[in-house]
Amino acid sequence: MQAWQVHENGEPSEVMRLADVEQPTPGDGQVLLKVRAANINFPDVLMCRGHYQVRPPLPFTPGVEICGETEDGRRVIANPALPYGGFAQHAVADAAALLPAPDSLDDAEAAALHIGYQTGWFALHRRAGLEAGETLLVHAAAGGVGSAAVQLGKAAGATVIGVVGGPEKAAVARELGCDVVIDRRTEDVVAAVKEATGGRGADVVFDPVGGDAYTQSTKVVAFEGRIVVVGFASGTIPTPALNHALVKNYSVLGLHWGLYNTKNPKLVQHCHEQLVDLAARGAVKPLISERVPLADAAAAVQRVGDGVTTGRVVVVPEGTEAAA
Repeated sequence: MQAWQVHENGEPSEVMRLADVEQPTPGDGQVLLKVRAANINFPDVLMCRGHYQVRPPLPFTPGVEICGETEDGRRVIANPALPYGGFAQHAVADAAALLPAPDSLDDAEAAALHIGYQTGWFALHRRAGLEAGETLLVHAAAGGVGSAAVQLGKAAGATVIGVVGGPEKAAVARELGCDVVIDRRTEDVVAAVKEATGGRGADVVFDPVGGDAYTQSTKVVAFEGRIVVVGFASGTIPTPALNHALVKNYSVLGLHWGLYNTKNPKLVQHCHEQLVDLAARGAVKPLISERVPLADAAAAVQRVGDGVTTGRVVVVPEGTEAAA
């Protein structure tokens, strides 16, 4: 079969190599899956660079989220068991963690429903306790994880402010349903949020960016607001001033979604049920900006790493079905 492999760490376009390899053999408790679609996530970029908290042994195949098909024909969502990731024609996954793919979504959309939307749901509902009528601020609102948070925030009845970089991403954020869109390249984010909220600020801040975005968040978070730290796409990990959190009465919450798979997997299943229901009602629908063939996966992963994409970029291996 064909699979992309990383033999050394570096930029995805430089270290990912497409090769003919042996089909992986499932271990105990694992199943072999035909890859119908593989969603590109920022952790795939970080793993190529050797910067992710999970470091699979070299060589490995990236691709942490797929819509696959079991040998008995079931259509499922899975996180492949590394080093046999999803940027390949076949992958392996833990049988106990397989989730049914929603009938309301095609393969590419189903592949993109899992990590980003689970992250958004856990961040907004489990960690921050977002309530209807509150104001939610989403950084990188046109990105893969951000777009999921925007849709989930709207579904929860929140007023959503989206922060983006550039006019193209601003247009995407508006289409996603943001009530207010702020282009950080041309606008003062802090001033714009305060104006949009009458000086009150945002009740919940969803931050997958870190760096300057986190600093802005501390300046616009409302009294008893909650900042949920989801990631550091900027490459800069903030060092919070806890005296500032004290005097403004706000909370800084961390979210490492992957921990729930081992600490409380029943919550992951519960979340999936909520997401399937939202998808069936049309309340959420993964934004797929590109569907690329397997041969173009390395370039696509690089684009995600460079921050020039919107929504989700999904790899569709040749010979599989994924509605356009």
